[in-house]
Amino acid sequence: MIMSSSSASHPVALVTGASGAIGQAIAKQLAQKGFALYLICRNSEKAKGVIQFIKKITRNNNVHALIADISRRSSIFSLAENWSQPVKILINNAAIAPKQREETAEGIERQWATNVLGQLWMSETFSKWMSKEEEPRIVNVASYWAGDLDLEDLEFKQRPYNNDLAYRQSKQANRMLTFALASRLRERGITINACHPGDVHSNLSHSLGFGGHETPDQGAATPVWLATEESLKNKTGKYFEHQQEMHCPFMRDIKSCEKLYEICQQYGG
Repeated sequence: MIMSSSSASHPVALVTGASGAIGQAIAKQLAQKGFALYLICRNSEKAKGVIQFIKKITRNNNVHALIADISRRSSIFSLAENWSQPVKILINNAAIAPKQREETAEGIERQWATNVLGQLWMSETFSKWMSKEEEPRIVNVASYWAGDLDLEDLEFKQRPYNNDLAYRQSKQANRMLTFALASRLRERGITINACHPGDVHSNLSHSLGFGGHETPDQGAATPVWLATEESLKNKTGKYFEHQQEMHCPFMRDIKSCEKLYEICQQYGG
């Protein structure tokens, strides 16, 4: 059972990829707002360091680590099987961009598994712990750097692998699946939106060949705003940049959004 006695009276927020630059800033800002915080990380030592930092900065001692590999469905479902409390906020922030094509133990291209399937599996699994009365929200960290999705070759089995191209298509997929999930979660009172977090110096941006001119806190501002801003409680299935709703052509292609969702469901066996 995963539950802290101190979290029973505080709304619960889950953050994936919380040991990265933006993820840590997201977690810190949520802790400052008084959430009972659960950081989902792959590396336990990094998680300990992040927790110590957040507790020191925010004086919120209700911060905990959950060790899981977002790229693996079995790891997410194992985490969910041991969960036992309501969730108000889920921020799917974890993302990678390896230079070489890699596969998970399940034989799935690792960037696709982490950036796309991991978001979907977390959303579908932990939405079961969300109650309409809590006005729960899911925020998918996507990017303005998106496009070139190939529904016939999502895992680069036919095309030469390129980490930048793979990243762009994963971020397009994040937006499309956000739209596909919105209609499915709406009747349960769950909102889900996607956003670009900003251009931040991070290991991820460096692996793509970019620098970044914004601080981690600036990058975290839009995801946290989407998760907590009162005026957005009925907004769902949208894409945002710098706290502004943006037109998203990928979300307008409803047929392709549904096809992508159906393809992703085939990974759930």
